[in-house]
Amino acid sequence: MKAYTKANLEQIVMMQLENLNAMNDLLSIMKLQNELLHNANKKLKDEISEFKEKSFKYQTSKGNQK
Repeated sequence: MKAYTKANLEQIVMMQLENLNAMNDLLSIMKLQNELLHNANKKLKDEISEFKEKSFKYQTSKGNQK
């Protein structure tokens, strides 16, 4: 087993802290991306529903003209 000096341990802890901070930054970015995707999906779903509703109204009113 290797013996670590105080300086070695401090360096290891600082590297771990840097890694944790980097992972936290990545998680924040992923949360933002997830929120953006959620909003885009909701908007797309709403637009599809609106399109289907307009299409249905057009088909029923066109069929009544016969």
